[in-house]
Amino acid sequence: ANQKGITLVQDLISEFGLDVVQAYMIHIQKNAEVAVRELLQRVAKTAQKEASSAPTAGSKRSLEGGNKATPGGGGKVVLEAEDFMDDGTRIKLRVDVDGSDGTAHFDFSGTGPEVLGNCNAPKAVTFSAIIYALRCMVARDIPLNQGCLTPVRVSIPEGCILAPGPDAAVVGGNVLTSQRVVDVVLKAFHACAASQGCMNNVTFGDESFGYYETIAGGAGAGPSWHGRSGVHTHMTNTRITDVEILERRFPILVRQFGLRSGSGGEGAFRGGDGTIRELELRRALQLSVL
Repeated sequence: ANQKGITLVQDLISEFGLDVVQAYMIHIQKNAEVAVRELLQRVAKTAQKEASSAPTAGSKRSLEGGNKATPGGGGKVVLEAEDFMDDGTRIKLRVDVDGSDGTAHFDFSGTGPEVLGNCNAPKAVTFSAIIYALRCMVARDIPLNQGCLTPVRVSIPEGCILAPGPDAAVVGGNVLTSQRVVDVVLKAFHACAASQGCMNNVTFGDESFGYYETIAGGAGAGPSWHGRSGVHTHMTNTRITDVEILERRFPILVRQFGLRSGSGGEGAFRGGDGTIRELELRRALQLSVL
């Protein structure tokens, strides 16, 4: 994939020249920056408006799920949210939004410490989760690029699960913890409910082959829509192999693969249902689930 990208960029430079290509790269990043600033200004304005119309205007208001919004002066607002990993490790976020210039400070102080398992996430994973969530919430159709983070400052305490030491195990951080970080960011902005919170990784094989897949789940509902059922959500960026291809190429049978009816949760807008996947191995294999 990297080599393909290099080739395509070289082709662009050959056709249009280096100066033109670099100029358009800057334009794309500037456009993304403007889109994110507009989002942050809109968030601050909405929070201020809600606070001014509430009986206790200007005071901190607790919202369902533990996320909070605290309007301040000068177009400033504080958004707070937290959620937990399966082992109870807290992921805590405070977002200070300044609506006057469309900037924000994402502060993960209070997040739980580095863990002994492999769910520690390098800082780059958290940055990726933030940029993804921001792109989801902007009003424009923009390509994913670094310009989204220009108006954003991020603080992650050293030694926490989102900034582990050099000897920490991190294989689960990219595929599991990243999903929970996205959930927390979207929760702070009141964008939508949490999705499956994991990529549901399954690997199996032996000394002759290996296979790796991510199983779909349910997407969280939003303020005006139902969550989708049986889909890959957020940071997965993958599609599952067709059953016919899987059974033809590997010693395995897919006995069942469908929706887990009713698992998405009730509400005015329902969360998406998860999935059931039943596999039968036709010979001795090593299988792992993360």
